[in-house]
Amino acid sequence: MSPTLLLNFHRFYELADEILEISGGTYLFKGLWFSNMDMWFTSDPENVHYITTTNYWNYPKGPESMQVFDTLGNSLFNLDFEEWTYYRGLLHGFFSHQKFHQFVPKVLVDNVNKGLVPFLEDVAKQALVVDLQDMFKRHIYDAACAIATGYNPKTLSIGFEENAFVRAMDDACVAMLTRHILPGRCWKLLRWLQIGSEKRLSVAKGTLRQIVTNYMATKREELSAGAKTKEDEETFDVLRSFLTINDVNDKEHPDEIVRDSTIGIIFAAYDTSSATLSWFFWLLSKNPHVETKIREELDSNFSVKEGQNWQLNSRKELSKLVYLHATLCETLRLYPPVPLQSRTPVRPDIFPSGHHVDPKAIVVLSGYAIGRMARVWGQDCHEFKPERWINEKGDLKYERSAKFFTFNAGPRICPGKEMAFSIMKAAATTILYNYHVQVVETRPVTPKASIILQMKHGLRARICSRWT
Repeated sequence: MSPTLLLNFHRFYELADEILEISGGTYLFKGLWFSNMDMWFTSDPENVHYITTTNYWNYPKGPESMQVFDTLGNSLFNLDFEEWTYYRGLLHGFFSHQKFHQFVPKVLVDNVNKGLVPFLEDVAKQALVVDLQDMFKRHIYDAACAIATGYNPKTLSIGFEENAFVRAMDDACVAMLTRHILPGRCWKLLRWLQIGSEKRLSVAKGTLRQIVTNYMATKREELSAGAKTKEDEETFDVLRSFLTINDVNDKEHPDEIVRDSTIGIIFAAYDTSSATLSWFFWLLSKNPHVETKIREELDSNFSVKEGQNWQLNSRKELSKLVYLHATLCETLRLYPPVPLQSRTPVRPDIFPSGHHVDPKAIVVLSGYAIGRMARVWGQDCHEFKPERWINEKGDLKYERSAKFFTFNAGPRICPGKEMAFSIMKAAATTILYNYHVQVVETRPVTPKASIILQMKHGLRARICSRWT
């Protein structure tokens, strides 16, 4: 990796954005002479579309990605070619199943009304200052775990007791970015010596795998017991699907695949959505007029007696909230939860921008930079402006995925996009309708050096009821 990037590890995404803006959207970072690690960074939407869609077969994740992201093992995140096609189809079938569409709203409603609301009520009554980022991690981890495994660990509580899965995934995310930056020989030496981020990663992987393995064992016991309650029949989680689908397809899924896929789904749902909600509320604190508009939209769509709390009843209620959706899109544009994605070219190629690409180089797609480029989004690209997502008729305006790269593009586009929006809208609506959030900035709000765009110091805030 370039010495410049190594020296600016603490502001990696911002530096890459600045260089790409100056260079016209595509730039070759030359690796150190001994590293054999050249990297093409691009934020050019035409290049992104070409890599992810037009010529995607030439740009798999590759073996290097499997090594860097070995925490996610043989999950859909790392797979390529035939294996990826098979498990992508399996997951798509799961997400489109009627039972899944009945199960997810129930999880959302229960998790908000029985988890988030009681927590917020306690925080408001005790006038506590809490870390919103930690709160969202726990709230969405509970929902993601219920969807993935059928079990809600109920980690959201006033005591904020340490959650082993969340802590392990945080350590893993930092280590995975470090692997991106350091030459392979360097981080592999750290792994061999078991020091620094590699030691923490080793512990984290063991923790994540043990937690999910325990869930698998419990699920198998339940399935083999045979007796079903009404709640069991309504439950349609990913783990149950993996462990019972053999009966339909006669294809046995190795425990390693089931375990890694479950970890990958929890990771994709909880870490990304919790990061987005944290940035969302920070941006609202800086732009109170946007918060006012969202509240006006909520008041006009929900008929609740003045002075009473609103409670989530169904997923459909959230579909009417155009301005809230636009504000979430604007948050995702400026702070995409997964700021970088990498690909490894199979054959020599030429980007639409005219740059020649060698198979020995790694191609990095910078969603963070795409969302901040003036030639892509206009001169007001650094402004927080939800209105850019609403057309003249007042409807949502959709941008092509190579421009709004938050959910990937092409065949690898995120299958859980709509579920992610539902999870975020449910939490945001509950908080904004019922409470005031007063951000308490005791330290600068800056991105953390991690593969997920989290806040380095969290987001401390005071929660007050709107009706008292």
